[in-house]
Order: sequence, then structure tokens, then C-alpha cells
Amino acid sequence: MTDFLDNSRISPRAQEIAARVETFVRDTVAPYEHDPRCGDHGPSDALVTELRGLAREAGVLTPHILPDGDHLTHLETAAVLMRSGLSPLGPIAVNTAAPDEGNMFLLGHVGSPEMKERFLTPLVRGDMRSAFFMTEPAAENGAGSDPMMMQTTCRPDGNHWVINGRKTYITGAEGAGMGIVMAKSDDGACMFLVDLPNPAIRIDRVMDTIDSSMPGGHAEITIDNLRVPADQMLGQSGEGFRYAQIRLAPARLTHCMRWLGACLRAHEIATDYANRRHAFGKALIDHEGVGFMLAENQIDLRQAEQMIYWCAGVLDTGAQGTTESSMAKVAVSEALMRIADRCVQVMGGQGVTRDTIVEQVFREVRAFRIYDGPTEVHKWSLAKRIKRSWTKAQEAS
Repeated sequence: MTDFLDNSRISPRAQEIAARVETFVRDTVAPYEHDPRCGDHGPSDALVTELRGLAREAGVLTPHILPDGDHLTHLETAAVLMRSGLSPLGPIAVNTAAPDEGNMFLLGHVGSPEMKERFLTPLVRGDMRSAFFMTEPAAENGAGSDPMMMQTTCRPDGNHWVINGRKTYITGAEGAGMGIVMAKSDDGACMFLVDLPNPAIRIDRVMDTIDSSMPGGHAEITIDNLRVPADQMLGQSGEGFRYAQIRLAPARLTHCMRWLGACLRAHEIATDYANRRHAFGKALIDHEGVGFMLAENQIDLRQAEQMIYWCAGVLDTGAQGTTESSMAKVAVSEALMRIADRCVQVMGGQGVTRDTIVEQVFREVRAFRIYDGPTEVHKWSLAKRIKRSWTKAQEAS
């Protein structure tokens, strides 16, 4: 069914990698979807280690980063990550999952040689997981969709920085081996690389959330006098938001890639069900109400794919792609929600059971409409840009 995906703009090397990833995810990873080590807070670290060992043996571990350290283009990455997403466990198994994928991208672009050796290399090898500490509790008026509201502070103390604050929804903090912590100095936002676990970073609780695909779940964190060597700051004091922008647009887009793969698989399952299940004298797909839902899915899948490729192409020009990634995030997340919802509806009672991954995909995609910026925030941001462009045009006329 993934022949449905458009390979016309994808390089031969990426097509070959994507094909191997798809075979591995379908044949090796998918049978683990009912493994009891998949819990409410994601697959256990033991399961992650086992799956990554299998991916390493198959030659598909961290497939978007080449053996020489070079990174596939964004367009090539799209072809690979869509296939990795064909199972909720796929991105974890082949090491293309968030937040690790985004952290690897950032470190690969702005990390010093020492940072890359210490933190990036084990991430690429799949030997450890990571976390990204930015979001803060709403009750404390901290940074959420508006990172300018950041309350976590950092201050210099000799050749160290001391960090204090609270963070929330920190994906994968439990069990992570390293983290990127954002805090605010007198100069502005800063980013620090830290080893985990650390006694100064306390996990207060791992929240029970609607999604369950990410190892370690999503945690509330207290940072109490965390001391970080000055040479573990990314860049200079006050440059944190500039570095966040390097990570932001590509990370939004790779979320779209992975979840498109998941919805492709859900559509396959719903299509198979609709063709095999009979009611009122004929196959479900022959009932217009069901057949039309599957047709609408195919339209949304194609449109989502093309939005991803379009935004990836913009990023490959070297542009920051902030506007384009906002547009893609809105269009793709909303389309995938419609697709997942239709898959559940087509399958009726079977669609709300955990007998297939359709129910999980529905839950995961519902969360995706919020992660990396809710739809409404992106629309608001786009509307502000529209107003600025209009105002500029009026002043020039």
C-alpha cells in the first residue's frame, strides 16, 4: 500500500533506504505491537534495546544519518521517516523518534566537536535516549506555546551555570541519558547539554496522557540548583531561541512524516476490514457511506504527503521554513486526525479495541494536533504574518 507514496522526487539512495526500513518495520517490528512491555507510558527500555538491536543487525538503525555522519536531505528524510512510522514502535526501533531525532539534528548542526563526541555519537548509535526540557507548568505561568514566558532561570557561578525551575510534558525524561535544558539568563534564553540522570533534576511524576508510544512518557520535572559546566552551553548566553529555531521547523515536519506513516497503516487496516466484513448483503466497502470515507482518506493522505514534500523542499534550500512548517503542521495534523477518525468509524466496534493499532493511532494523532504547537497557535502566527504583509504593502503603495 505504500506504493501510494510518491517517489518521483526522492533520490535512488533514499528510496533504497526507505524500502529497507519499510520491510523491517512491517516484518520485524509490527509483531511486537502487542508485546506486554508496551505500557501506558510507552515501550519499556528493555523493549527499546531489543528492537534497536534488531535494527542494528538489519542495517536500518538511525537510517537518516549516513555512516560518514552526513544527514539525508529533508526530502529524503521524509521518504524514510514515513516508512518508519508504519508502526507506532517503528520510529523507536530504527531511532527516528522524537525527541531524539530533533536533538540529533540540532547537535549535528551546532554542537562543538566535543559535544558531538560526548552526546551525539551515543544518540546516533542508539545507545541512549534524550529529552528536551522547554515546556513549563501553566499554573506557574511558564513557557508553553509561548516560549517567551520562560520562568526557569540560569546564572553564572565561576566556570559553571546554576539552573533552577520547573518543566512539564518532558518526553522521555525517565530513562534518558542526556538532555537539552532551556533556561533564561539576564541575556535571554540559553541551552545546556546535561548528563542524565542527575540528582538536581527530579522527576515529580510521569503523567497519564492520551498517547502511549514514547518511551518514558511525559514527565513533570523540578530542577533544583543544577550545576552545568560553562562549556556545555550551546553557543553563547542569550542565543537559545536562535538555536531553537534551527530545531523547530524540521522537528515539526518530522512529526508529520512519522504520523503520516502511522495513518497509512491505519488506512490499510480499515481498508482490509471494509473489504472482508459483510453487512446487509454486501461488503462494507460497497456501502457508499463506508466507501466514501476510505476515498476521502486517500485524498487526505495524498494532500498530507504533498504538504510534507513541499515544506521539506523549502528547508532543503537552506531557508528557515518557519511559515511553511506552520502551514504543514496545521494541514497535516488536521488531515491525519480526519483519517484516523474515519478508520475507527469504518471498523465500528473493532476500531475502538486494541486488537489493531487503529485505536492507538487515533489517540496518538489526537495528541499530535497539540504537540509542537496547537493548530490554533500556528493559525494565529500565520494570521499575524498576513497582517504584516498587508501593512507593508499599504505603506509601499
